[in-house]
Amino acid sequence: MKINIRRRGKKTAILISFDTKTESFDSASEKSKFFEELYGRNQVIRRQKKVYRYHRIGLLDEVPSIKVDNSVFIVAMQHMQQMMNFFREWEEKVTFKTFPVLLDKEEIKKLEEKNE
Repeated sequence: MKINIRRRGKKTAILISFDTKTESFDSASEKSKFFEELYGRNQVIRRQKKVYRYHRIGLLDEVPSIKVDNSVFIVAMQHMQQMMNFFREWEEKVTFKTFPVLLDKEEIKKLEEKNE
């Protein structure tokens, strides 16, 4: 007997959950580097009476994602290899797990909109 599961209007994406091993980082600045490479960072420079604001791009600025919680986010399947490469660079200091999830049309649209 064969059972077909139809996913009308749903697409598979990947939920990524990670945890930092604080004791494994050489310093607080190295841990900050991990988060900056992943999320990017905002920088404010004050010169005399002027204020300059910059956003330094992180991986999740380039890869469309939906934030679920701190250290939990969803990416489209086509971006999974890029995420795996990033987490492998930090594998001695960060643990991560991936879970396939089904997204409805509105959630997929959010992922696609963030890419524009």
